[in-house]
Amino acid sequence: MDEIEPFARRWSALWVVTGSLMVITLDTTILNVAIPSLVKSLGSTTSQLQWILDGYTLVFAGLLLTCGALGDRFGRKGALQIGLALFGLASMASALATTSNQLIATRALMGVGAALIMPATLSLLTNMFHDPKERARAIGVWAACAGASGAIGPVLGGLLLRWFSWHSVFFVNVPLIIVLLVAGRVLLPTSRAEKAERLDPFGALLSIVGLVVLLWGIIESPSAGLGAPKVYLAIIIGAALLVSFVVWELRIDHPMLDMRFFRNRRFSAANIAITLVYFAMFGQMFVMNQYTQVVLGYSPLEAGLRMAPMSMVMLVVAPNAPRFVDRLGTKIVVGTGLLLAAGGVFIVSMVPVSNGYPVLLAGICTLAVGMGCVMAPATESIMGSLPRDKAGVGSAMNDTTRQMGGALGVAVIGSILAAVYRPGVESQMGAAGVPTDVIAAARESVAGAVLRAANTPGLSPELADQVRSIGIEEYVSGLHVAMKIGTVVLLLAAFVVFRWLPARAEDVRDEVHGPLDGLASLTWAEAEGALELDTMELERERAETTSGRRTDGATT
Repeated sequence: MDEIEPFARRWSALWVVTGSLMVITLDTTILNVAIPSLVKSLGSTTSQLQWILDGYTLVFAGLLLTCGALGDRFGRKGALQIGLALFGLASMASALATTSNQLIATRALMGVGAALIMPATLSLLTNMFHDPKERARAIGVWAACAGASGAIGPVLGGLLLRWFSWHSVFFVNVPLIIVLLVAGRVLLPTSRAEKAERLDPFGALLSIVGLVVLLWGIIESPSAGLGAPKVYLAIIIGAALLVSFVVWELRIDHPMLDMRFFRNRRFSAANIAITLVYFAMFGQMFVMNQYTQVVLGYSPLEAGLRMAPMSMVMLVVAPNAPRFVDRLGTKIVVGTGLLLAAGGVFIVSMVPVSNGYPVLLAGICTLAVGMGCVMAPATESIMGSLPRDKAGVGSAMNDTTRQMGGALGVAVIGSILAAVYRPGVESQMGAAGVPTDVIAAARESVAGAVLRAANTPGLSPELADQVRSIGIEEYVSGLHVAMKIGTVVLLLAAFVVFRWLPARAEDVRDEVHGPLDGLASLTWAEAEGALELDTMELERERAETTSGRRTDGATT
């Protein structure tokens, strides 16, 4: 078992872990505000832009399970250090890229580094903090940084682009990573599974290919449409490969991911909660980027700053969520958090066409309170359901559900919005006599409608105003429907949590010594049964001893 670190050392090490986490999660959103600069500087096409953004996510999510298992076997500190070094080198290469294809390749390499880093952060944390209450607070800090950093990315990106070129969004990673590498070398403890199991290369291959293909189909669906052959074929093939992965893992005696973990209601319900809360957050952020910048007319930096309260609220609530769990139990805190998140998304579903920021602010702050209540306790439930030897795989599973939930949120919310927006734009603009080329551009996005309204030669001012207003009104109508669907999804997640997540559960990571050794890995019913058997055995032995003494006395 790993040596328990002194208090000051492990809390200092926590900031190394969360700093490493924030570097890689910031990078999922910081580049979004640099898209116009990339088009101008590198001449990136729409397809290339999509791969620059999504290539990182695909590689990152696809390698998480495998990298988590490798960290368990070969060492989590080493995995984190190698991941940071690779991420830093790939960031430098991205900053120096001169073509879009080069940037796609270097971003994919950054995804490899991120996949090594993310599961190592949480598995190191759970092995540094052995006291359950202290560990819960540390996971609260971890979860707050994980949730807030995605929203901070556009703000930081906007600030950098105000004074520097797009290269700065990659260069900024390099000095941070150097500091983290040096601090991690000194502060982080070595940690690996006590029992080194055999590798599972075929299972790793199935999980990587299945996740990448499935995620590619999900990511493509908003632009290509769910009915596009390439989309549903990718989703079917990816799902089939993941089913094959499950079957393979059930058959071998050294699985990378033991499927029996899913029999634990605490593990399964918490994973569902994480998946669906990230579904709501990323889906909401996807539609809000266009709402704030196109509908409300904010610049990228202004839009980022106006979304910043969401991060601030999460940074306050998430570290304090374990205190609520101590008083109320995990079920109540996570379930109530999901209800609050659903309420926040529902408020967002009522934003008006103009002057909508007050409504938006109320919605995102309510959503942030709910997410803060969900993320840390759900993460602690996932990690507490697994033995220490599987901390890396457990962390990777937790991280994979986040990535899958976020990708699904963007895909499903985006597709629902498009399903409302496009027919409305076509019918209303057609009835108004708008030229077909303008309708085609407006149909693709609300930004396309606004740009064509402002820049189409020969379009009368009255018709230009109609194009702009129709595009904005239909986008907001689609947003209303999509966010209400998001509300229903979160209510479903709350039902799952209230129905199946235990109110309080024993932590299988906590060793129990003496007569009760081993009870921590049992359910309450099993533990009570074991205690009852132990008590009966003690009574029997006591009776035999007493009887023996009486017999001895009589003989004497």
